[in-house]
Amino acid sequence: MRRISLLAATILGSSLAVAVAHAQMAGHEDRLPGPVSSEAYHADPLNPKFEPPSPSSPQAPGVNAANLPDDPEIDISEVPQMVPQVSTNPAPADWPAYGRTDDQNRYSPLSQITPANVGKLKRAFVYHTGSKPAPGQANKWAAETTPIKVGDSLYTCSALNDIMRIDAATGKEIWRHNSGVKFDSIPYTAACKGVTYFTSSVVPEGQPCHNRIIASTLDMRLMALDAETGKMCEGFGFGGQINLMQGIGESVPGFVSMTTPPPVINGIVVVNHEVLDGQRRWAPSGVIRGYDAETGKFVWAWDVNNPDDHHQPAPGKHYSRGTPNSWAAMTGDNELGLVYVPTGNSAADYYSAMRSDKENAVSSSLVALDVRTGAPRWVFQTVHKDVWDYDIGSQVTKFDYPNADGTKTPALILPTKRGQTFILDRATGKPLPEFPVEERPAPSPGVIPDDSRSPTQPWSVAFPRLGFPDLKESDMWGMSPIDQLFCRIKYRKAAYVGEFTPPHLKKPWIEYPGYNGGSDWGSMAYDPKSGIVIANWNNTPMYDQLVNRAKANKLGLMSVDDPNFTPSSGGAEGNGAMSETPYGIVVTPFWNQYTGMMCNKPPYGMIEAIDIKTKKVLWQKPLGTARANGPWGLPTGLPLNIGTPNNGGSVVTAGGLIFVAAATDNQIRAIDMKTGEVVWSDVLPGGGQANPMTYEVNGKQYVAIMAGGHHFMMTPVSDALVVYALPDDVH
Repeated sequence: MRRISLLAATILGSSLAVAVAHAQMAGHEDRLPGPVSSEAYHADPLNPKFEPPSPSSPQAPGVNAANLPDDPEIDISEVPQMVPQVSTNPAPADWPAYGRTDDQNRYSPLSQITPANVGKLKRAFVYHTGSKPAPGQANKWAAETTPIKVGDSLYTCSALNDIMRIDAATGKEIWRHNSGVKFDSIPYTAACKGVTYFTSSVVPEGQPCHNRIIASTLDMRLMALDAETGKMCEGFGFGGQINLMQGIGESVPGFVSMTTPPPVINGIVVVNHEVLDGQRRWAPSGVIRGYDAETGKFVWAWDVNNPDDHHQPAPGKHYSRGTPNSWAAMTGDNELGLVYVPTGNSAADYYSAMRSDKENAVSSSLVALDVRTGAPRWVFQTVHKDVWDYDIGSQVTKFDYPNADGTKTPALILPTKRGQTFILDRATGKPLPEFPVEERPAPSPGVIPDDSRSPTQPWSVAFPRLGFPDLKESDMWGMSPIDQLFCRIKYRKAAYVGEFTPPHLKKPWIEYPGYNGGSDWGSMAYDPKSGIVIANWNNTPMYDQLVNRAKANKLGLMSVDDPNFTPSSGGAEGNGAMSETPYGIVVTPFWNQYTGMMCNKPPYGMIEAIDIKTKKVLWQKPLGTARANGPWGLPTGLPLNIGTPNNGGSVVTAGGLIFVAAATDNQIRAIDMKTGEVVWSDVLPGGGQANPMTYEVNGKQYVAIMAGGHHFMMTPVSDALVVYALPDDVH
């Protein structure tokens, strides 16, 4: 029996590596160049003085997707006072925001479904969004969608940004708006995480667009639709939409995109956007902007390298290029008048020598912007001079921390890819005294000329880390002793001195946690009644190496706006051209490319419950089984719960349950919050890489998950929104 379990574990390790590696490496091959000679190291010297593209460089056709006019600018005094929104204090039956409430805690007070009866949960209906790759199209699909629910309706979006209203009890489509997003506008991923519900303080109740759906698109438009009919709100922008490429400057379709629901704070809808990683130093700007939610008119901008200029650029000018972008879901704070913006690092992710001091001060940070001015009120940095792609993918969660004297501190939970979780005072950005942060020594000064590393990095010392100890050679794994030996040799050939091993040029280095480690865009769930945090996370190291420009050219690494770019030239993940710098980057999983097996032993994905009051882990379990995984991508059908890579988060309920999909076994599961045991599961028609949600209609509780699959995770693509409920005779 023990021998069978070991074999199954080994097979699972192989399958997981295949899933991770295939998703991250163009052509599914290992192209690390290996040791570099001193001659190659000095080959192709590059002038260090690079000029950004000319401000007058035209945007490529299709970048302004709807050919919209320039948006006018107004003063903050012209923005009307916002009426209370349904997401501020939602009805128990509703889920009106991406994370349910303005706190974004992914907690529902519904309790009809419990550990005692969840085993009888059945599919109530399946709704099809209609968005899948057409014949001949490359699979870039990963819907990642969480519907919202207000009243008797679900509002959701397809992977290509069509917006739909659905009857929440039957799944019948009430209306659909075709957004017209084209395949060429898909960046790395066709995804729409959700939409925003907004109630106007100007349009009277009962009139069109009193209640509206605000949505962003992959081709950089911001739209407002009447929630009742789905028709565009004529009073918003130009016929219901505005062009968010205004002021961005030279670009091409797919270089810049939006995938998250924009929050509305005190009448200002705040927009961020993703910029494809690894392309060029002078990539389009990561500017953050605020617009009047009533009219769509521009109010302010936060441009990192022009921090005192909050206006739109003059004609022929653009926002500063290459600055840190923010692609994660933002969280608003109406009481403090802030929006919490998770940032990434500057363009050319693995090389920092060309970044400005202003960029270094706010990269891989949480930045609290004043929603009246766009000026930062505070900044908390999670990685100094990030060259590991440790951008913050998680949405922060607001909560009130109970102090010993009976008072409460307005606080927030900030997860990271490092597995470090920071608990901050949301008014000041300082760590709560109960959750101190230490600056610990880190490997420095680095080995790349003129690109020194920070001598210290921040560590959250009280909140349990989501991760395992540093890798050791004895941790190497394989399907046979020969495979294990191969990985041990690979380990020895690489530079590795623990977390924050600096980038290397003459040999590979191991990045652990990897850029998909710790917590990513699925974020965390928090039960405000019990003070318990639910976190699922990844354990997937990477094997990276910088290459000089001559080698990058030989490998065919080109930026997405290069006329010679092809999909095999690199993308948002994996290999990158990093044009306009001296180096390109080659990134692969730390795996045995011949067997398709990760070199570190499983588990590769975990879920755990943490009591925020005691700072203790209540339970910790592997997340994901081997049923849909196997050697060389072949499913084993084995139900062993050893832990697979996962993307997507969870929801917690007053019924004592956690609902989560996320893993590469294509299942949704219900977990008993007290014990961590799986008490129900169902196989989905596609990968469940999305955050689930729950709601109630006519006294019946439902659970919904978008089973859209995910090309990055190598899970089956589908267009199915799957909704569950208990049979009528079960109470």
